[in-house]
Amino acid sequence: MPDQRLITVIGATGTQGGAVARALLADGTFAVRAVTRDATSAKAQALTELGAEVVEASLNDQDSLYKAFDGAHGAFLVTPFWEHRSPARELAEVRNLIGAAQAAQLQHVVWSTLEDTRQAIPADDERMPFIREEQGQTQDQDHAGGRVEEYRVPHFDVKGGAADALFAASGLPVTYLLMSFYWDQLLGDLKPQRDDDGTLALHLPVGDAPVAGIASDDIGQVVLHVLQRPGASTGVTVPAVSDILTGEQMAAAFTAVLGEPVAYRPLTPAQFRGFGFPGAEELGNMFQYYADFPDAYNGRRDLELAHTVNPHWSNLTGFLTAHRDQLAL
Repeated sequence: MPDQRLITVIGATGTQGGAVARALLADGTFAVRAVTRDATSAKAQALTELGAEVVEASLNDQDSLYKAFDGAHGAFLVTPFWEHRSPARELAEVRNLIGAAQAAQLQHVVWSTLEDTRQAIPADDERMPFIREEQGQTQDQDHAGGRVEEYRVPHFDVKGGAADALFAASGLPVTYLLMSFYWDQLLGDLKPQRDDDGTLALHLPVGDAPVAGIASDDIGQVVLHVLQRPGASTGVTVPAVSDILTGEQMAAAFTAVLGEPVAYRPLTPAQFRGFGFPGAEELGNMFQYYADFPDAYNGRRDLELAHTVNPHWSNLTGFLTAHRDQLAL
């Protein structure tokens, strides 16, 4: 279609970017330029077959990003925090994205973000540890080293804090897409496990608290809606959430899909932090934020608004049914 506006999708072979690219391609309102680091990968080739223009670029190379944005109407922007787990590096990536978007004069930017949990968690609250990163010389400093930044949940805090502020000051027409817990994570390491007593059990460390979550495909539908309605979404925070469920309700969804009782036996956040794998401390803090500060987390994610944006959202039972083959034990 010659009148299609072009949307550049960063991270198009990842969970969020992939969902966005597929939703836009299926709808057909927009042409899609899918950005990846490896255009020969299977996921990249799948997007090509769906009709996307696949290009290579790096978030560490502003010139490559400008080329990816050149001629585009808008872009979906996301950063790969979990590849490096460095707030300082994530902010450098954000600066490169903003600089390239400004140079390309994009007319609409959808930025995938989260809140700064430090706004909800008092500095003297000792329930969860701080995670610290020593800051070297950056564009915000006139000296090298010596400053330590403290975070509670770094991949939340750096987005909702410094990164959102950079976008707000950029002059770009930005929609802030406030992300939620992916239901997709319940298909992997967090899916129910067989306990020693033979019981199939879900072990999320969120206590009795309800947790806002979303299926990845719904992320794509929300972004499609936002891009189709720039006048109503520019400068606005739009929640990406499908439902808000307790651990017991999640276990009930698994029970319905698996045809076997699934118990909910929550871990504590401290137990989760103690697993010791890379990122365990941060994820333990994230789950504790969900568990101990549900009003701060869920309160930012208005279900009525979210369902207006995406009226055909997926409930957890439907999502798990669609991915039943990934739940084999």
